[in-house]
Amino acid sequence: MSIALMKDDLAVVFGEDVAFGGVFRCTMGLAEEFGRERVFNTPLTEQGIAGFGIGLASMGHTAIAEIQFADYIFPAFDQIVNEAAKHRFRSGSQFDVGSLTIRCPTMSVGHGGLYHSQSPEGFFLGASGLKVVIPRSPIQAKGLLLGAIRDPNPVIFMEPKILYRSAVEQVPMDDYEIPLGKAETLTRGSDLTVLTWGTPVYHCETALHMLSSPPESLAKHIPASVRSAKVELIDLRTILPWDVETVTESVRRTGRLVIVHEASRTGGVGGEIAAEIQNRCFLKLNAPVKRVTGWDTPVPMQYEKFYIPDALRILDAMVETLNY
Repeated sequence: MSIALMKDDLAVVFGEDVAFGGVFRCTMGLAEEFGRERVFNTPLTEQGIAGFGIGLASMGHTAIAEIQFADYIFPAFDQIVNEAAKHRFRSGSQFDVGSLTIRCPTMSVGHGGLYHSQSPEGFFLGASGLKVVIPRSPIQAKGLLLGAIRDPNPVIFMEPKILYRSAVEQVPMDDYEIPLGKAETLTRGSDLTVLTWGTPVYHCETALHMLSSPPESLAKHIPASVRSAKVELIDLRTILPWDVETVTESVRRTGRLVIVHEASRTGGVGGEIAAEIQNRCFLKLNAPVKRVTGWDTPVPMQYEKFYIPDALRILDAMVETLNY
């Protein structure tokens, strides 16, 4: 955000409590560096934040809005889906709000419960005109956020909450962008494709390690033939529009797909991906597309750890799919 404000005089950052750094300290020092006319607090109204951002963007400003938690984005849903997403279409491209970026912390924190651990990315799938991005790490967050701010479309940029304090990388100081709409293959494989985004990337990596080198308590449940399987792990990164070509190419080679996400199963992004892959790769599939997701309940407080698709649930899905 500092780079965006430095290089673009029309850029502004606003949201609840951002002037003092925000609840996750993501905007620390920005108000002091760029002034409180460019980095400022708003009233506690998500609908107002989104509507104000749409107005700023329509007048040519680069609007970087923050919704304090993705769980609170629902009051702004009408403004985002009915206004921001449709702005260019309804005017025949005469005007747009492509310089609007809405940041919001998302996914589980381990103790957030009903109102602080939700993953609402799936709710925006039908809103043609938006882009939705979820980074997995600091390097990805910087490159994708700069890409989102400069993308000529309104973007919802969802930052996994738990990674604010648990993910550590040496991030380049220079300005750089990671293109939106492009997935990244983290490990190459030929027997199974695992697709995910955000925090579950790390649970998937743990599951891959457990598959090849299972602990003694699990070894008897995993056939030797399965342990030697070569698994391809893909981080989707951009949820809307998702990288159909990369995923399709992978599944055509491996013949199997496991999709992992924290959001509940019904209406989740995994269902849309599974349907499209089944359509494009039906004759190449050696097993049904498997989804490992949250359950179809609100995120529970005491039992949140059982709601989240952890490494054991992912491992079980991989073994089942490879054995099919």
